[in-house]
Amino acid sequence: MGPVPKFLAVTPDDTTLVVSNWCGFDVSIIDLGGGVERARVPVGRHPRGVAVTDSTAYVAVMGSTSIAVIDLETLQVSYIEDVGRAPRHLVLSPDTRHLYVSLNGEGALVKLDLLTGAVVGRGTTGRAPRSMTISADGSALYVVNYHSNTMSKVATGDMTEVEEHPTGHHPIGITYDPATREVWVANYSGTIQVFTDTAP
Repeated sequence: MGPVPKFLAVTPDDTTLVVSNWCGFDVSIIDLGGGVERARVPVGRHPRGVAVTDSTAYVAVMGSTSIAVIDLETLQVSYIEDVGRAPRHLVLSPDTRHLYVSLNGEGALVKLDLLTGAVVGRGTTGRAPRSMTISADGSALYVVNYHSNTMSKVATGDMTEVEEHPTGHHPIGITYDPATREVWVANYSGTIQVFTDTAP
């Protein structure tokens, strides 16, 4: 892969691995069947967050205000422009209609309509919202706020924060287990916390 592989995602059909190369300003497309890099696609300065469907990869280009859109068959690249400063992490809705973006340069979250490329929602949580995950039904985002030492639950309908919970120092990683409705948070302090979402 390229220098400083930063984030990765596997397509739902388990055929392709997409890796953002932070210092290479490009994205590696890897064939999981053969375990080889099929292509390296330039996208811009400091690619980070990745979200994928079987046919498309969305990549947050953190040194810009854009999301790169890679056709995984043709490897052609287009861009969703002006989403906000320093897009960092990406999460797709379960129906792939909407893309949620954390903006490192603005301390905010935005909701994009992928049919139009327009920003259709915006919200705020704590200081420095970074990594995110989403509930199985797509109704809630869970966001770690790095400088606030908190985890927020955000309603995706109107992008409002509905819950906030304290975490360890500098929460950075987060994932959601749909079978148990548990949200797992990894903190730079060396701890992992598990929260159970009891709301319907």
